[in-house]
Formats: sequence, C-alpha cells, structure tokens
Amino acid sequence: MKRTLIATAVAGLAFPAAAMADCGRVSVAEMNWSSASIISKITEFLMVQGYGCEVTLVPSATTTAVTSLAENNEPDVVPELWINSAPLYTRLEAEGRVRKAADVFSDGGTENWFVPDYLIEEHPELATIEGVLANPELVGGRFHNCPDGWGCRIANDNLIIAHDFEGAGMDVFNHGSGETLAAAMATAYENREPFFGYMYGPTAVLGRYGMVAIDIGEYDSEIHACNQTVDCETPAISSFPAAPVLTVVTADFAERNPAVFELVSNISFTSQGLSELLAWQDLNSASAEETAVHFLTTEQDTWMGWLNTEAAERLSALFP
Repeated sequence: MKRTLIATAVAGLAFPAAAMADCGRVSVAEMNWSSASIISKITEFLMVQGYGCEVTLVPSATTTAVTSLAENNEPDVVPELWINSAPLYTRLEAEGRVRKAADVFSDGGTENWFVPDYLIEEHPELATIEGVLANPELVGGRFHNCPDGWGCRIANDNLIIAHDFEGAGMDVFNHGSGETLAAAMATAYENREPFFGYMYGPTAVLGRYGMVAIDIGEYDSEIHACNQTVDCETPAISSFPAAPVLTVVTADFAERNPAVFELVSNISFTSQGLSELLAWQDLNSASAEETAVHFLTTEQDTWMGWLNTEAAERLSALFP
C-alpha cells in the first residue's frame, strides 16, 4: 500500500496551486542511461511532493544537455553530468551561465581493475597489481579488457605495456561489448572462479558482487594524460582518477529558486550506493521509476536529510 501510494506520487501527484506557485515550472534533464534516469526520478519526486514544483523531465544525453544549456539556457537542472565528456561545460561555468550544484557522485565516477573478494581472502597478495602479476595463475592468467571504442581501452592498453603483462605471462582478452565484460565478471563470481579485469562504476555488476579494486599504482596526472592517447610514447604506471560527476543548474534557476537549488545541492550518492541500487533494478527487472520508489521507501533517513523543514513536513505525510 505504501509503495503504491508513493508510486502514484512519483507518477505525477502535485500540491495545490497555492503551493505550486512557490516553485513554479522546472525542467530536469533525464539522461539516457539507468543511473541518471533513477536520479532524475528521485529529484522529480522530491521537487513535486516537497516543494510544489511542476516538473518536466526532458529526455537528454551529455552532449545534448550541454548544447541546450549553451543555446537555450535549458534544462534548469541537469543531474549526472560527466563533465570530462562535456568540455563546453567549463566555458559555460566560466561565463557564469551555469553553476555546479553538487557532486552527485560524492566519490566521483570510478574506474578500476578488480579481483573477486574470495580470491583476495585466500591470497591477500592479490590486492596489488604486483601480487597479481607474480601469480597470474591465481586469477586465471587473463585480464578482461575494455571493448574497442571505449576510452578506457586506450589507457588499459598503455597500462598493460607499462606493467609488462607479456613478461608476466598474463594474457589479455579484449571484450566485444560492455555486456560481455559484465557477464564474464558475473559468471566468474557466481561460480567462484578466478577473474581479473576492468570495470567502471557505478554499475549493477559492482553492486551485486563483492569485487575488490586492486592497487595498480599512484595516480599521476601527466602519466594518465599520456596513457589516454593512442600515440603515448612512454606508457607508465598510474591509476585512474575519479571522474567528476555533477548536478548542474542554470544561474537563472539558482537565483529565482534558492530553496530548490539547495535541495539539488544536497542530492548525492556514493558510487557503490548507486551500484547497489542498479543491482536491485537489474535483479527485479525494474523500471527507473520503480527503482526510485525502492530508494524512497528504503532510504528515508538519507533523503529526508536533503530537504528543508517545510518539505520534510510535507513528505512525512507520505511516509507514516
């Protein structure tokens, strides 16, 4: 009953017009991937039910959203903008046209090389790349690499040279798609088999299985920059940096609606927390809206802390 009530609210219930006037109309980008869609649905629910906003979700993607901000000063709110893929954002921010509201991933988007926790429990030396390469047979003698076309593939290929995989006897398997890479990780874990490979986060597979990010060396910005280029002449050792992932708003929106700007400034998730939410979605074959409802019903203590006093009082009525 409680979940039905909240699902109905997410679908579009709103407060009376008097309360609506406090916020007005708000356009929120809904990016075309799972985690972003879930965040947009949660944001929509809190804006509508807590602040009386009339929200329009605008289907979008990284380049589309930033181009629209530049040309049309819309949408008002863009959750989960990966700014390393949107160089135009930096210019818009410098011009004062957009503002960072929050690191919507508090620890950034992540990229790592992983080994299952059960292998590290048996062989603690596998927690570092030195330990893995000294014992390739313990991880199956294979590194599961990114597909062609992914940015990580270039960096991985250079790191493979820097760590001398060939000299260590480590084979490299280049996956044809992200789906086969995730499936290989899932199959190995479910069968408690060896696995060693790349994965980014947040993803459902990292939320579902106990994979451990191994230490592949200190991060060095200059080395990483070279490793990201196909023609890097001196591949060397560096870990991946966390990618900044933001909620961005137009300057106009922040000025005309400070209460809702404060709300979106508070909405933030850890990469692992979102991975677990994506895992729930995957296991339950759930829509983004259903996954948002799951979060709202199970993480009330988290999101109540994002609200101001008035909004918290309004939403408390839905969660007796």
